[in-house]
Amino acid sequence: MKDIKVVKRKLADLKQAENNIRMHPEKQIKELIRSVEKHGQTRLLVIDEKNVIWIGNGLYQAMVQMGLKEAHCLLKEGMSENEKKKMMAADNRIFDLGLDDMDAVEQLIRELGDDLDIPGYDEEMLRTLTADLPEIDELASGYGLIEPEQKERMQAAKETYEKQEEKFAAKASEIAVSGDPGTPQEEPVPSEEETAPAEDTRRFLVCPHCGAKIWL
Repeated sequence: MKDIKVVKRKLADLKQAENNIRMHPEKQIKELIRSVEKHGQTRLLVIDEKNVIWIGNGLYQAMVQMGLKEAHCLLKEGMSENEKKKMMAADNRIFDLGLDDMDAVEQLIRELGDDLDIPGYDEEMLRTLTADLPEIDELASGYGLIEPEQKERMQAAKETYEKQEEKFAAKASEIAVSGDPGTPQEEPVPSEEETAPAEDTRRFLVCPHCGAKIWL
């Protein structure tokens, strides 16, 4: 393992890696700023001996916009250029492979109660995860007026989802039995439609812009 140590560096002395494979849109930078304002710097920038940032470029951009002067960094020395590039690619890709446990997220939201100001999340969308259907409808109605063409798209989407829901209902009532009695049979792997929860237990939010139903 290469030598590593935590150091403090002036932001003015740091440089972003050329051809950084991760883009950082304005929305992400704004949420990073919110996070730093609420919690401080919670992740280290990873730099080499030339003060080039290989991991944490988005956080760096946010801190610069905030007018901060210094950042804590993890200094990795003695790496080849290929090792640095692969480290950057691996960090970005491995992060993408993670998935949210939505049951745990819902439980967390319930525990937080009304305190849902969480950087990276839309507060109103978080509320829909623990809301009943009437409450979801009320939240959706607050997203703004719907233009005539949007209403048409929503109506078309509604008809499409009604057809899909008929298929869900039909699948829920089917029972497949195969094989001779007494003969051990391998359980069939249910299809995605067959494993879908019953319609009356599934919650959703209808997007007022495109009419798509967002299943929760």
